[in-house]
Amino acid sequence: MDNPAAAIRPAAGTIPTSPGCYLWRDQHGRVIYVGKAKNLRSRLNSYFANPDNLPQKTVKMLEMAASVEWLVVRSDVESLHLESNLIKQYRPRFNVIFNDDKSFPWLAITKQQAWPRVMVRRNIKHDGTLYFGPYAHVGAIRSTLDLLLSIYPVRTCTNAVFASHQRSQKPCLQYHIRRCSGPCAGLISREEYGDLLAKIEDFLKGNAKGVIETLTDHMQTAAANQAFEEAARYRDQIEAVQLALAKQHVVSSSDANYDVHATESDGLEMAIYTLFVRQGKVIGHHNQIVDIVEELESGELIARYLVNLYTRRTGAVPDEDVIGDEVLVSALPPNKETVAAFLHELKGKNVPLRVPQRGDKAKVLELAQHNAKEVFTLHRLKRAKDFNTRSQAIEELAQYLGLSQAPLRIECYDISTLQGTNTVASMVVMEDGIPRPSEYRRFKMKTVHGQDDFASMYEVIHRRFSQYLEEQTLPHDAPKKFAYPPHLILIDGGKGQLNAAVRALDDLGITGIDIASLAKKQEEVFLPGRAESIMLPRGSEALFFLIRIRDESHRFAITYHRTLRNKRMTTSVLDDIEGVGEKRRSALLKQFGSLKQVRAASVDDIAQTPGFSRALAERVVDYLSRH
Repeated sequence: MDNPAAAIRPAAGTIPTSPGCYLWRDQHGRVIYVGKAKNLRSRLNSYFANPDNLPQKTVKMLEMAASVEWLVVRSDVESLHLESNLIKQYRPRFNVIFNDDKSFPWLAITKQQAWPRVMVRRNIKHDGTLYFGPYAHVGAIRSTLDLLLSIYPVRTCTNAVFASHQRSQKPCLQYHIRRCSGPCAGLISREEYGDLLAKIEDFLKGNAKGVIETLTDHMQTAAANQAFEEAARYRDQIEAVQLALAKQHVVSSSDANYDVHATESDGLEMAIYTLFVRQGKVIGHHNQIVDIVEELESGELIARYLVNLYTRRTGAVPDEDVIGDEVLVSALPPNKETVAAFLHELKGKNVPLRVPQRGDKAKVLELAQHNAKEVFTLHRLKRAKDFNTRSQAIEELAQYLGLSQAPLRIECYDISTLQGTNTVASMVVMEDGIPRPSEYRRFKMKTVHGQDDFASMYEVIHRRFSQYLEEQTLPHDAPKKFAYPPHLILIDGGKGQLNAAVRALDDLGITGIDIASLAKKQEEVFLPGRAESIMLPRGSEALFFLIRIRDESHRFAITYHRTLRNKRMTTSVLDDIEGVGEKRRSALLKQFGSLKQVRAASVDDIAQTPGFSRALAERVVDYLSRH
């Protein structure tokens, strides 16, 4: 059997023997696999060996490959970093992808603000905010926050609410129920407020023992000074801390800090479960399911996971808390030394990487392993039906519509118009039956005025595939938005919309892509050149699949339409004021939170907004009073 990649094998001696990363690309220039190697020549030559000796997944990748390139680095640790970054950038089809855990709640402290705020946040923003977590349930984190506020009353209000009370110099209800110290009204100094935040950070890092000792000292001092009410408050705070500690899972009698990673796999997918232990207590956990699309052992997957996890946490949590003093795993990676060097680089000191055999840490690893099995079992029960359903839907769709190939990538387009204004379009993408939100696109009509769905559909398809043709001439590494053609274009509408889309493709000379439309009234499917519609069997997975795609496209278009409409309604009044452009308008809304608050503001308040003079503030107040 001939090797499918033999035709693109680089000339002998041209591949360097240095460490680095290599990228396999398909005929469209899309990166389909990223790998790393200590010796690039040795590693790449292994791909051109007898295919009978290669894993089936590697052979499948080579069948799609059209070229290979490489990047040389100075060390194995650099190649580890580069591989992780390239996989995040290109998301290759044949690489294991670790998705960000954006759905997990974190407890955040906005350290970058003059008066930092404590809040629950799901999406990490690298803007100087300090994060603790992730937590398994939002209820757990809110319970923790409630306890902390009863002990250390810091602000939790939004910036707009804080600014409003700062102008009035009157604290809100949170101050009166002793859950905020009133920084908006100047009722606490910056030093005292900073001390409260420092204690919250200390507590969240796991150092509750020091917190209790400090509170006990304050209670005893207050009692000695016969300030019994103050002493009683400290007593209540101590009880609250002890209650919070009782809810934490103590796993070690020592004050050890370490991270534990365990896996469970069936060869096709793997569950990875992590416990973060600080001061002998579990302060957080994280779990993830990944598809094993590469021929990797558990240790190799753990290595990839560690790089992804810790580089993502860097800058989001306290520096010294990014990694524990030890990293315990259920299986050692084959490149243990390289991973250890990577951990040393992040931590700033040696971080032992090992499999514990006995004692408390072995028991914690056993606990993580048990949780990994539980997570994996629940996932398989849910995923088994989902995977089978998606596969069946794709196969049925190709069969019923007589498609030239299985529609592994589908792009669905929808036009949204309300009373002839703000006509927009959406493009949603499904790959292997799964939504790819990162590849969704939105269009605002440029050439169509008023309501004309046919002309709008022509414009959208023409713009999308014009961009595709242009991007084919760009270098591989140039930024691209529409680089990959779909197997099937699905249009939300009837024959008119379908014909408009077909005409756009014909005008561009695009061939080899199947196209169909789905009319909502009878759920009819129309194909080019066919007078009669196709009625997919009621209850078929193919029909349900098409409806889901069409509804997702409609939702995405409507959301964009509402955003534009609300933006127009909100900002039109401010846009009409001479001297108020986009930047000043944004500054006003950011300062006051809403147009209603701007209307209620005084000249002095508006004059304090960045970019506003007193004369301009008077003009704004005068204009808003008349409109």
